[in-house]
Amino acid sequence: MRHQSPVWEFREVSLSRDTTREGARQQLTEAAEAGRWELDRLQLFPDGRRVVRLRRKVYRMMRTA
Repeated sequence: MRHQSPVWEFREVSLSRDTTREGARQQLTEAAEAGRWELDRLQLFPDGRRVVRLRRKVYRMMRTA
């Protein structure tokens, strides 16, 4: 049986500068719990915007019979 490196699915979420830290945490927590997303990258821009990249593993089913 061959082992392959995991395949990831990505999703970007943009948060405006008006979004509070608590609001951002709540949005990301909901995404993580509902869709099994995890934090991959967070970019914070000088104007206060945040761009968050989430990832989750893609599970491929293999035929056994």
